[in-house]
Amino acid sequence: MITLFTIGFTKKSAEQFFELLKKNKVKQLVDVRISNSSQLAGFAKGKDLAYFVKQICGIDYKHVTDFAPTKELLDRWHKETVTWPEYIEEYTGMLKQRDIIKKYGVKQFDGSCFLCSEETPEMCHRRLLAEYMKEHSVEEVKIVHLV
Repeated sequence: MITLFTIGFTKKSAEQFFELLKKNKVKQLVDVRISNSSQLAGFAKGKDLAYFVKQICGIDYKHVTDFAPTKELLDRWHKETVTWPEYIEEYTGMLKQRDIIKKYGVKQFDGSCFLCSEETPEMCHRRLLAEYMKEHSVEEVKIVHLV
């Protein structure tokens, strides 16, 4: 069985964030944000995060922009010019168009944790990504949201 984790850093202290990764024995942190260098990210800025997860958790960090929605789609979501069902349809369409299953597979992400900024997974593309991978995997996939 393949296990995919998801996590958001908003409203988490660095201690909470890194302890969740360690406690759940995450093997790799996969950043699925379009931009990982925002000042708002605090400890979750890409270059710093790669260092922190290696030093604190002993795990690798990877930034995969193919897993992120476009800036245009995110802008429309934040401005509420697209509904959540429309967002889901467009985002999953992007994953299909980018052929992420063929390009990356699912198995290599066993034990990986998809990172985004949203506090909870309900209305976040990291959940949609994990569900898309589960739906298109030939193997059984379990999704665990670290909150």
